Amino acid sequence: MKSQKAFTLIELMIVMAIMAFLAGIAVPQYFQYQLRARQAEAGMILASLHTAQQAYFAENGKYSSVLNGDQGLGWKPEGYRGGGADENFYYTYGFNVPGAQEGVHYFTGKLGASRDSLGQTYADQTGFVAKAAADLRGKNNVDVWQIDESRKISHVQNGI
Repeated sequence: MKSQKAFTLIELMIVMAIMAFLAGIAVPQYFQYQLRARQAEAGMILASLHTAQQAYFAENGKYSSVLNGDQGLGWKPEGYRGGGADENFYYTYGFNVPGAQEGVHYFTGKLGASRDSLGQTYADQTGFVAKAAADLRGKNNVDVWQIDESRKISHVQNGI
């Protein structure tokens, strides 16, 4: 007579408990990693904006808050589609200046941060401060980065 080998209910429950414990450790680390990757996106896109500002300054002798459109830098985030949930970038980038318009002065990313979340920004004859803002966790805690004419990237407000 052949004996059949199988796992007992206790053994299966122990394996499930171990898997749950490992998932409990791994999942929060994964989400933290994902948030850091999104912050890296902000730095890269702000550096791109800085390069466009420097080219504009070389031709015009001043910086501009008009990123895209007439007499602007001719800059927008890669793959920009009009702003909002369909974008392939997460942060809102640009300038919060009086009369600012979507697609001209700022670009709204997938997470939909308003232009007001950019805070104080400017562009003039001698310098500029552009910002990136996103509510990464969806808890009304905005993560804000900025860049200036000297290419200094600063983490203004930690939203993680």
